[in-house]
Amino acid sequence: MFDVIVIGGSYAGLSAAIQVARARRRVLVIDAGNRRNRYSSTSHGFLGRDGHTPGAIAAEAREQLLAYPSVSFISGQASSATGGIDAFNVAIANGQHVEGRRIVLATGVEDVLPDVPGLASQWGVGAMACPYCHGYELNRGRIGVLATGPASLHQAAMLPEWGQTTLFANGVFEPGETQFADLVQRGVSIESMPVTRIDGDPGAPVVVLSDGQRIEIDGLFVATRTRIATPLPAMLGCRMEDGPQGSFVATDAMKATSVPGVFACGDVASPMASVAIAVGHGAMAGAAVHRSLIFPPQISKAA
Repeated sequence: MFDVIVIGGSYAGLSAAIQVARARRRVLVIDAGNRRNRYSSTSHGFLGRDGHTPGAIAAEAREQLLAYPSVSFISGQASSATGGIDAFNVAIANGQHVEGRRIVLATGVEDVLPDVPGLASQWGVGAMACPYCHGYELNRGRIGVLATGPASLHQAAMLPEWGQTTLFANGVFEPGETQFADLVQRGVSIESMPVTRIDGDPGAPVVVLSDGQRIEIDGLFVATRTRIATPLPAMLGCRMEDGPQGSFVATDAMKATSVPGVFACGDVASPMASVAIAVGHGAMAGAAVHRSLIFPPQISKAA
């Protein structure tokens, strides 16, 4: 019987687990090995690790965590979670079953890209979602925004901070008169011609329009839809919330979900995503789940 089972061994999960380990509690991390930012060569905005490769950050964190003797680690996919507080059971795809008093969900989300040929090969290199993570490196160059819906308006209005911005409406979203004027005031160019495909070497995207026009840009931003990477929150009965990109697990300020004994952190429990945010939320979840082992659990405001 583990004190805490952390499902997800990326930045948020590792951050949560190390808080529990430092309290000398038995903690198990189950990791499927699918970090959301695995397509990116560098990570930015995380103090002390700015510009490092995402894999190196995660590997160093895992090494530091495993130095604690009360930590166990399983590389595998958690396929189901049942039970309740002080008696959770988690099944792993290899047939193994583990038990724990508490669960921390740090499973992350998956990005759902629009169906534009060539976009997937640019993802994480020449096409990305977060300007705070990747905008600075474009050196105020040529930036494109591929519209996926109304959220792209907000994205396009922000991006002139990082470079010369063109919104490719692509027939998905057409700004209204006031919105159009606001974008023009921000210096955003608007291209209404549909996008046929994305060409170019990785990191050097070329937007090809339906009239054959080819527009070279330095970076393409896409407001993706997201989906939770695992059915475990639904299996456990966690309440969900709708965000601008997709649903996420509802938590209170201490990262407790609506289910007693279940906490959540990282992208699976936040409408905003970055390594720094995930690590911070993970630290909060780790401290909170440890405290719940000492003090009688309170009804979460996420309920």
